[in-house]
Amino acid sequence: MARSALHVTLVGFGAIGQGIFERARELPHVFITDIVVRAKEVDALQARLGHQVRVGSQVPQHTTLLVECAGHAALVEHVLPALRSGIECAVLSVGALSSLDLPEQLAEAAHLGGTQLHLLSGAVGGIDAIAAARLAGLSEVTYTGRKPPIGWRGSHAEQVLHLDDLTEPTLILEASAREAARLYPKNANVAATVSLAGLGLDATRVRLIADPTITENIHEVEVTGDFGTMKITMMGKPMPNNPKTSMLTLLSALRFLHNRVASLTT
Repeated sequence: MARSALHVTLVGFGAIGQGIFERARELPHVFITDIVVRAKEVDALQARLGHQVRVGSQVPQHTTLLVECAGHAALVEHVLPALRSGIECAVLSVGALSSLDLPEQLAEAAHLGGTQLHLLSGAVGGIDAIAAARLAGLSEVTYTGRKPPIGWRGSHAEQVLHLDDLTEPTLILEASAREAARLYPKNANVAATVSLAGLGLDATRVRLIADPTITENIHEVEVTGDFGTMKITMMGKPMPNNPKTSMLTLLSALRFLHNRVASLTT
C-alpha cells in the first residue's frame, strides 16, 4: 500500500527552520508546504523561495501538522489557536512552557481541538528514559548546561559576567528549571525539556556554565529514583549559523517527521 504524503506547515524560518526545510527534502513522503513568518518578512521570503512553498503570516486553515521553531512567542500566537482548531502540533521552543499556566493552556487547547501537542526532545537524549523512570518515582533530577562563551552572547549572561575575559569554566546560574528558562529562554530549552519529562520545572535543578575551554555544547543530566541512577552526557556540535543551538535540535525535528511516515520507528 502506498505511503500517504505528510504535508507540514513550518512556523519560523531562522537557522533551525531553514535546516528543517532543506533537509526535509531528503525524507520520502514529507513535504513542507507552508511557512509562517512575521508579516514584514513574507514578501521577501516568498520571492526568495519561489513557488516551491507558500509563505504567510498566519497558519493556513488546511494545515494538518504544524512544526514550531520560531521562538517562545509563537506558542501563544500560532500554536494555541492551531491546537484549538484541531491541528496537531510539534514544538521545539519547550522553554516557553516555563511561563505561568502555559502548559495547562496548551493541554486544554489540544483537548478542546481533539488533537495532540508533541514536545520535541531537541538537543538532549534520554528523554524517553527519564519519562519512563518517572512512572516508578524520581527523587532528584539535575541538568548542567555548558557552552563556550560565544554560545551565551545576547543572553542574560552578559549582565552577569564579561564573557570575553573568561579563562576557566564559570558558573552563570544555579536555580530551578523554571527560573533558568525564564532568564535564558533561548538557551534553556533543554532544561525545560528534562524537567517536563521528570520532576517538573520547580523541582529540577539547573546549572548553566560558560566554558572557554570547550567548542561544543555539553549537556549533562543526572537522574535518581526508584529505577536506579542515570547519567547522560552529550557533547553536541552547535549549528554553524547559530552557536546558541545544537545541531541535534534540528535533527530531533527531522526524526519526528521521519517517524510519522516510516513503517518502522525507533
